[in-house]
Amino acid sequence: MYEAAQLIDGRWATGASGRILTVIDPRDDSPVTRVPVASEQDVAAAVDAARRAAPGWARTAPAARAAALHAAATTIEAAAGELAEIMAAEMGKPVDGARDSIGAGVGTLRQYAELGPTHRGRTLAGNDEAIDLMAYRPRGVVAVITPWNDPVAVSCGLLGAALVTGNTVVHKPSERTPATGRRLAELIAPHLPEGVLNVIQGDGPAGAALASSEVDVVAHVGSTATGRAIAAACARTGAKALLENGGSDPLIVDVGVDPVWAAGQAALGAFANSGQICVAVERIYVHESIAGAFTEALAAEAETWGKQIGPLVDRRLRETVHAQVREAVRDGATVVCGGTVPSGAGAYYPATVLSGCTDAMAVMREETFGPVAPVATVRSFEEALSRAADSPYGLAASVLTGSMSNAQRAWRELPAGTIKVNAVFGGAPGGAAHPRRASGQGFGYGPELLDELTVTTVVHLEAPPSGW
Repeated sequence: MYEAAQLIDGRWATGASGRILTVIDPRDDSPVTRVPVASEQDVAAAVDAARRAAPGWARTAPAARAAALHAAATTIEAAAGELAEIMAAEMGKPVDGARDSIGAGVGTLRQYAELGPTHRGRTLAGNDEAIDLMAYRPRGVVAVITPWNDPVAVSCGLLGAALVTGNTVVHKPSERTPATGRRLAELIAPHLPEGVLNVIQGDGPAGAALASSEVDVVAHVGSTATGRAIAAACARTGAKALLENGGSDPLIVDVGVDPVWAAGQAALGAFANSGQICVAVERIYVHESIAGAFTEALAAEAETWGKQIGPLVDRRLRETVHAQVREAVRDGATVVCGGTVPSGAGAYYPATVLSGCTDAMAVMREETFGPVAPVATVRSFEEALSRAADSPYGLAASVLTGSMSNAQRAWRELPAGTIKVNAVFGGAPGGAAHPRRASGQGFGYGPELLDELTVTTVVHLEAPPSGW
């Protein structure tokens, strides 16, 4: 059994609250991790440690900070197998997939190690007697609150960008993947001065205490409800809120598209990581001319995916997913395949395809975060665009089309941060987007994340008068 712990000012310890949580392995319902819950005193101590370490880390040369991240990335890479086993036990992702996502995290850490030393200000056009410039400085203490569905890759991005720009960090991993968070910190912290990286553990109250503390930035990836609570806390304290929250990402399948190929893309978007991806395909609008062939092919894809996907993170999420499926069926949707809770141990849920869905259904309106592909039929691309845009979220969207005109319309008209054409995943590593609406605010990745985690000072510098 794994033991999670707090890292405060270079020392590992259990929480002062005395409260313990237990993480259950979603594959077989066995207890896998004991989690000491941070008290408010623990949170305050971690923030204080980060605050005391901040001036020295800010003065550290950017190249030295980058070298520390490169060294940490090498250490994580060497321990990827062990880290993948912990991750799989806590959140259910198959070990091979966990290793792949850890590899992505290593790559992200190296990316920020390279970008950090080149992140600089600029000179301004003033007069000949003065120097005018814009200089970037670290914001100070960054609270990083990360999710369970991709705990290493997401953490590496936020931690890497915060640390390389000279900020100190208090990291709260999800209470569903606390041992993963601890092991990641054990691999990174030895490359940093004490107090630069701190870790607290616990559930919602611990996260709320951190978000309400005297930090300079709260960077959060997770649910919309938690993101809104963090935004409210930051409004009270004056901290910057950097949020990537929930989504209900649409997929549009245009007329003339090969339905079998489109079904393969839809299945990848809906079923990868058991649907537990922020930018998963959550609702599908398919042209009526190919709807029948597409849905049939999607059901065949679901059967194949069902043999390889892991469980959901826990039974609570499974019940939420199944409740949306039950409600959709009650309101007129048809279960093409899946849609039943399997017997036996674990939090497994089958790859599920629903047809005849409407936009009033929760499975189309809200974030499902499970392996469910709800399909709605449309008469035109215009109808698909209109219905896809009618959402409280705006994280990402995908369009499968052979028409360049329709592709152009999609990225111009869909109110989402990321638009993918003829692929449900992919993109250059340097891309960055603003989520819209309830999906969050600010750049959460890419080079622009370095701007989010720094402040700009305008400097006007004149020589002293002659004769002094």
